[in-house]
Amino acid sequence: QVQLVESGGGLVQPGGSLRLSCAASGRTFSSYAMGWFRQTPGKEREFVARISWSGGNTYYADSVKGRFTISRDNAKNTVYLQMDSLKPEDTAVYYCAADGFRARGSVSIRYARSYDYWGQGTQVTVSS
Repeated sequence: QVQLVESGGGLVQPGGSLRLSCAASGRTFSSYAMGWFRQTPGKEREFVARISWSGGNTYYADSVKGRFTISRDNAKNTVYLQMDSLKPEDTAVYYCAADGFRARGSVSIRYARSYDYWGQGTQVTVSS
């Protein structure tokens, strides 16, 4: 069992930056690949980024590639999402998620159903 708690959301102007954190409970955090998703009202949860259990592999949605960076600190049981050059279309509730299956393919890592545990979400609003 893994419990996830996101923090770091808020209101930021276009072009600004935010760093989201996701703190995990449990001693097996390093066993999980971690992902970030986002969701706006009336839409499905959308893949943003994923990082392997070791941190050695990262994957991004095309819409955030070059602007967002996912990282993790296994000693602190925490995964981060650094978001730069934010745009109004990045406005959403952001969720972190844990996937116990490490060897998932590059297509299925983008499906919300591939993840076992979810945080409660943190709101990010990009507006002037």
